[in-house]
Amino acid sequence: MTSRTQKTVYRKNYTPPSFLANTVDLTFDLDPSQTRVTAKTELIHNPQSKSTDIVLYGEDLELVGILLNGRKLAAGEYALENGLLRITKAPEVTRLEIETLICPDKNTTLMGLYLSNGNFFTQCEAEGFRKITYFPDRPDVMAKYTVTLKANKKQFPVLLSNGNLVEEGALPRGRHYAKWEDPFNKPSYLFAIVAGKLVCQEETFTLASGRKVLLQVWVEKGNLDKTAHAMESLKHSIRWDEERYGLELDLDRFMIVAVGDFNMGAMENKGLNIFNTRYVLANPRIATDVDYANIESVVGHEYFHNWTGNRVTCRDWFQLSLKEGLTVFRDQEFSADRIGTKDGRAVKRIEDVRTLRQHQFPEDAGAMAHPVRPDSYEEINNFYTVTIYEKGAEVVRMYQTLLGREGFRKGMDLYFQRHDGQAVTCSDFLAAMADANKQDLTQFENWYSQAGTPRVKLRTRYNKKAQSLSLTLSQSCPPTPEQAKKRPFLIPFAFGLLDAKGKSMVVNSHDVTVRKKLADAPSGTALVQLTRKSQTITLTGVPEKPVISALRNFSAPVILEYDQSDEELALLLSADPDAFNRWDAGQRLALRHLLRLTHAVQHKEALELPSTLVEAYRSVLANDSLDPAFQALALTLPSEIMIAEEMKEIDPQAIVQARHFMLQTLSHSLQDEWLKTYQTIRIPAPYSPEPDNAGKRSLRNLALSYLMEGDDKKLMQLAVTQYDNADNMTDRMAALTALTHAGNLTSKKMAERCLRHFYREFRLEALVIDKWFALQATSPENGAPEMRKLADHPAFTLKNPNRARSLVFGFCMNNMAQFHATDGSGYDFWAENILELDRINPQIAARLSRALTQYNRFKPELKKRARKTLKHIASRKLSRDTGEIINKILAT
Repeated sequence: MTSRTQKTVYRKNYTPPSFLANTVDLTFDLDPSQTRVTAKTELIHNPQSKSTDIVLYGEDLELVGILLNGRKLAAGEYALENGLLRITKAPEVTRLEIETLICPDKNTTLMGLYLSNGNFFTQCEAEGFRKITYFPDRPDVMAKYTVTLKANKKQFPVLLSNGNLVEEGALPRGRHYAKWEDPFNKPSYLFAIVAGKLVCQEETFTLASGRKVLLQVWVEKGNLDKTAHAMESLKHSIRWDEERYGLELDLDRFMIVAVGDFNMGAMENKGLNIFNTRYVLANPRIATDVDYANIESVVGHEYFHNWTGNRVTCRDWFQLSLKEGLTVFRDQEFSADRIGTKDGRAVKRIEDVRTLRQHQFPEDAGAMAHPVRPDSYEEINNFYTVTIYEKGAEVVRMYQTLLGREGFRKGMDLYFQRHDGQAVTCSDFLAAMADANKQDLTQFENWYSQAGTPRVKLRTRYNKKAQSLSLTLSQSCPPTPEQAKKRPFLIPFAFGLLDAKGKSMVVNSHDVTVRKKLADAPSGTALVQLTRKSQTITLTGVPEKPVISALRNFSAPVILEYDQSDEELALLLSADPDAFNRWDAGQRLALRHLLRLTHAVQHKEALELPSTLVEAYRSVLANDSLDPAFQALALTLPSEIMIAEEMKEIDPQAIVQARHFMLQTLSHSLQDEWLKTYQTIRIPAPYSPEPDNAGKRSLRNLALSYLMEGDDKKLMQLAVTQYDNADNMTDRMAALTALTHAGNLTSKKMAERCLRHFYREFRLEALVIDKWFALQATSPENGAPEMRKLADHPAFTLKNPNRARSLVFGFCMNNMAQFHATDGSGYDFWAENILELDRINPQIAARLSRALTQYNRFKPELKKRARKTLKHIASRKLSRDTGEIINKILAT
């Protein structure tokens, strides 16, 4: 058996592979306890490399034998050490045949080939293929694959791999085989096989060109009634990519397979996408509106990878955002187009920016801060981060903002024209955008190379006599250990002007850096390209001092520093034609007072909420012209994480108390309005997850959650009645969440009864039981003792990533009050689970380790406890995945 040793990999040390693969012929003799893999690979010396050594990677493999050009190699003719198999002075053209044995039933890491519920699955991104056979397992080695699967037919009747099925048949002793060929070159991380007892929904779909293709969604028996939405999402994705980018499905068959044990959300293996069940299975009984939307988004994301990731892939793992950031942007645009309601695109934009601020901004400010294109890593699995994905998507979006939709499409077309079938870099993508539009985007490269969230300060000066307005924009970015000084970014800054009544004003300027026509933006929006540390523009013909609508549609992933009064923010919330900025103004207004309340809690001062905020919320709630989904987002308070991000020293208990006070105040002050909203919204039956109905449900259920903030038994009964009568999981979960999180004795008793019923009703539905665990894990009333009781529940297991995420991650990442308990019990629970998970599944353990990445900003007593816990974990023998995270946190 072999294993890897820990080392740091640097982007600057990239060297081309010494040998390139031409063809790969794989044969799997599938057996749960001992699978035999025969890999026949034709390797050709790479003229860009001076080395004549063949370097192959392997992990947890038993090497049976090696043939080189038909001759068996003796042990002294190759070197095998620390997971590297090296053959020196290999011929220009080398045909290797390598036989290995692997043990799928012992593979709890869920990387490489493993078993889930008796079925075989693979996960090869990033470096899982080396757990299957010795191979030049790197993304810039691309080849055509032929795969033959052999297995017991009764036990494994379905045999799937990438590409097209070219042959199948019977074998002696009740066995059978299937042979698959993928006509396209691909790196090993896109390889996949699936074998087991599965059933599928399939349809023939006609592409825009008239060619017919077979679409299949494979699931375990009993789940076929939950596949319709995934199939519809796939068809919508195919059509959207044809219409928006002119990209057509290039295979005769496209398959989605759902598996319950999976580390990620899904994987874009060429033609054989493997999905976590949570992003495939849905019907009204088990899935919420959010689940339906997520399924459509993730199905779209993985399908879009067929071109942005598969046909054009990344040269090395430092370029991961080349495929992930670009494809997240594409799935965001797809989802926004699919919503179709009045404020649909704004609603999607708000959801995406909220994710960025709640998760990526803290990452940028913590121990795991790294550029969109990292410079080094110890374990690549640790860099599947919100910076790579979500911030990467914002970087791609800025291209479209700067170049317009047509210009962006021109850049995409040139990118595919130049690089189809190649493994390339982020710089290659930038060059395609620049060359297609004849633009100098050299400075834009800083978005790839510099870590941290830029801060943009806006200062204004109005000259009433001259009727002119000066806007001074300045940028900065906090230093990081690797980059003490940051170069200025190219920041597209969109803005508009409103008069005292909330009407848009015309933007006039002779400054060449100001662009007045901006696609996908309301009239009156202008764009400035901020390229220097500070620059000033002057607007003329401004008849009165305006209210500035700054950073419209979040035109760049920056933190805006601009002081506006409560009255100005309230005006923007009520009247800004940019729907995103209406929401953002409300968030800024609420966050300002949440911080003041937090300060008051810390200093034991009286807690008060100004009427300005209450009335601003009242006006949003009363405005029937607004999209209900937008109203729900606008009336949802900033999260505890976002409050923490604005504090120099984080005090979790004070944050929780301050936010709870604001919720209770808004609940009491607007009780009549909340009740009216709840009682008057009518949603037609039967249940449909379509956006209009989903938006109405989100507003109605938000009203219910506010009503539960009091201790009125009659109002509490509304939630119980909704729970009992719900014909869909959205309303059932909303009622149960409202009761569970209300935090008073009346709701607690009601919640206990509903929780018992919920478990009995859905005990056989794994994804719903995940919700049951998560609901209790995030309740502010439940601490570490309750978590340990739940961890002892027969339905709980750390071996399943979804179940681990529902309870342990739910508590440690989303229960601020209890995780940061002053007695340290939350941290102890966290440490116990990290150490146990690290022995089972290091990837999941490493992700859980991130819960304390900002511990050094906690108040002193918590900081001390957190550091003690971190040192305790670090003192143990850790995997490469977890060790990198823990050591980086301790180094801050």
